[in-house]
Amino acid sequence: MPIFFSTLPTSSPGAPFSQTKAVRPLPWEAPALVSKIVTASVLFGFVNLSAIFLVWWERKVSAHMQSRLGPMRVGWHGILQTIADGIKLLQKEDITPSEADKLAHFCAPLVVLVGAVLAYVVIPFGPRLWAADLNVGVLYVFAVTGLGVIGILMAGWGSNNKYSLLGGLRAAAQLLSYEIPMVVSVLGVVLIAGTLSLTKLVEAQSRAWFIFYQPVGFFIFFLCSLAEANRAPFDLPEAESELTGGFHTE
Repeated sequence: MPIFFSTLPTSSPGAPFSQTKAVRPLPWEAPALVSKIVTASVLFGFVNLSAIFLVWWERKVSAHMQSRLGPMRVGWHGILQTIADGIKLLQKEDITPSEADKLAHFCAPLVVLVGAVLAYVVIPFGPRLWAADLNVGVLYVFAVTGLGVIGILMAGWGSNNKYSLLGGLRAAAQLLSYEIPMVVSVLGVVLIAGTLSLTKLVEAQSRAWFIFYQPVGFFIFFLCSLAEANRAPFDLPEAESELTGGFHTE
């Protein structure tokens, strides 16, 4: 049934009370739509803020491991350096190569970003603290994160640059080759818990973490996650000295 707002009737001076204007009903979908918009905004904000913090944290940790200070000038101990870098990037001119495929060149980073953000929808952050509890949550995560491969291929192809195209193909081949053992390593956890829901997978670890049951699977999953994120020593698809910046040259 539609939801109505309780308001006082309005009428023009001298008009009878029966001629008052009826209040327009609010469709019942509106509260659900507002809730979804708020949830999406919170998830998107969390992804951006966590990325800002993790980039700063990694730079500081890596610097201290190499007896350096890392970012120190912007903010306390350089804590605002990542924000300053983001502002600098936003002020740069957006240049599209004249011979590039404009649609693919523009949509490639959006496809990668959408896949990364959608993966957070089913991740439980605490008791009753998740956007959606899907009974196929594990399959959903692997499906939406696989969009990154499409975005990388779009970036390489849309740039109309042979170096970018080779870099995109190389990166896509690495992602696909490591996704297979990653999925296989998760099957052991799924069989132990007997569910594909991430919330139920977390609840099944109330007595002991699955890492104690599947140490080899965890080691394989960890290595594959490094390769999926193009982190060292699997950072060849983004190595500037070998591939001219790889698929993201333009």
